Amino acid sequence: MVPVLPGLLVGGGAAGAAPGALQAAGVVALLSVEAEEPPPVAGIRTLHVPARDEPGTDLLSHLDSCAAFLSAARAGGGAALVRCHAGVSRSVAVVTAYLMKTNNLTFEEAYATIKAIKSDAKMNEGFECQLKLYEAMGCKVDVSSAIYKQYRLQKVTEKYPELQDLPQEVFAVDPTSICQTLNSEVLYRCRKCRRSLFRSSSILSHAEGSGPAAFAHKRITDPAQLRNDSQVKCTSYFIEPVQWMEPVLLGVMEGQVRGASTSHCLSMKLP
Repeated sequence: MVPVLPGLLVGGGAAGAAPGALQAAGVVALLSVEAEEPPPVAGIRTLHVPARDEPGTDLLSHLDSCAAFLSAARAGGGAALVRCHAGVSRSVAVVTAYLMKTNNLTFEEAYATIKAIKSDAKMNEGFECQLKLYEAMGCKVDVSSAIYKQYRLQKVTEKYPELQDLPQEVFAVDPTSICQTLNSEVLYRCRKCRRSLFRSSSILSHAEGSGPAAFAHKRITDPAQLRNDSQVKCTSYFIEPVQWMEPVLLGVMEGQVRGASTSHCLSMKLP
């Protein structure tokens, strides 16, 4: 067990395994970041975050609950131990996020602090990216943030590559089911049928690409037209899935959402 802050320790799977070691170190709370939940420890509060040490593992969604668990233990005068199998990646990522949140540090500053204390600390690149997103959200998992929505969509499409059986929480509420749109939001409708399609809060930021040429369905082959289009400002919207799309997602073709009753309303490139 390596102390990081007063009342905060980090270690590997063997940390505190000796009888009475946790109590001797003043540990009252144990946060395990493991694929399998470890057996309970008598007299110790526990929190298990199911996670493998793989870049694609979603650690970001658990960071706020981890921080609350650790802060509660320290506020009570005890110590908290964050533990994973090797004590190198998963536990280091959680402790780094905790330092960012509680000490108002950037990702780079918090990670450097951990590495100075624990020389073998090295989280995988996926966790690094997630902690940078955490920093961009102000060290708070904001489920309404476009950053988090885009992250969640990426994770969902990795898990459901065929876009089938998507979990309900992925879909934004259908604008037609909302009695009143917030004054700060713009409502987007179909030009032809005027159906409400999505609100401005559903729009996701994206890096501008090469214009219409990037979309296979545009079928642009004229070199002169491609040159002209490359100078035009991007006019595409990337949005999170909305509830009305769910029935037609099974008809995805070449990245466009198509449906017998909705093809005239909207076609888009999904993240």
